[in-house]
Amino acid sequence: MPAKVRKAVFPAAGLGTRFLPATKAQPKEMLPLVDKPLIQYAVEEAVRSGIRSILIVTGRGKSAIEDHFDVSFELEQALAARDKQDLVAAVHGISEMVDFAYVRQKEALGLGHAVLRARDLVGQEPFAVVLSDDVIESEVPCLRQLLDVYEFFQAPVLALMEVPADQVSAYGIVEADPVQHNGRTDCLYRIHNLVEKPAPAEAPSRLAIIGRYVLTPEIFDCLERTAPGSLGEIQLTDGLRHLLEVRPIYGCRFEGRRYDAGDKLGFLKATVEFALRREDLGGAFREYLRTLER
Repeated sequence: MPAKVRKAVFPAAGLGTRFLPATKAQPKEMLPLVDKPLIQYAVEEAVRSGIRSILIVTGRGKSAIEDHFDVSFELEQALAARDKQDLVAAVHGISEMVDFAYVRQKEALGLGHAVLRARDLVGQEPFAVVLSDDVIESEVPCLRQLLDVYEFFQAPVLALMEVPADQVSAYGIVEADPVQHNGRTDCLYRIHNLVEKPAPAEAPSRLAIIGRYVLTPEIFDCLERTAPGSLGEIQLTDGLRHLLEVRPIYGCRFEGRRYDAGDKLGFLKATVEFALRREDLGGAFREYLRTLER
């Protein structure tokens, strides 16, 4: 039987410079989107997709992430003493929803290096990579959409989204041909090349790589032989280019709404839209926003 994807790697050792000074002493991944940290949304997506082990790559100053997903006996006891059983269940459920393991990335040397640090925890099996900056709302979890493609083709799969031409230089961009799948030719692509942050005139397409990947263990050897770029970082995109030499790679245009919560404006948009969709907040918050229009 083909190997199932059971593990997901969460790179979380970045410095979060775009949110300074808020991230000087707080991990960017722990910034609250309404009332849950960014990384929890991504972990919940992975769990709904069938992932059973979460491997978080952390760094200095990231202990709050481990504390968040650990059991908090004192907090649970205090809430129970006040008969706040709904909050006890919410807090306890965070530590129980999946198994967590951690590995340190001592220096922020790029996304490819962060993935490589998880090699021993992943072992010789396929795995997912999830970037919590990308918050994706969809009926079928984005990662589950990629896993369905992986299980059909038994090949690495990347999440893709079409972006405006003036934004391609902010993404990894793919050169790819559409592949017929499930009666459609507009959602699955066979990737032939990947370019990290090209100039608009040099971009092979407007299909950008978004922070969800399903990879096979050959990627680790590819990353081992990937030379650091100009900033001394090992880019996952460069490692994937090496992987193309030994395996086909597919791209899936996922169905859903993506919020770039690693960007201040994107984070604010996500906060507003998530709050408006909340039954307990949406009505009152919408009325408040109307007062700002006057």
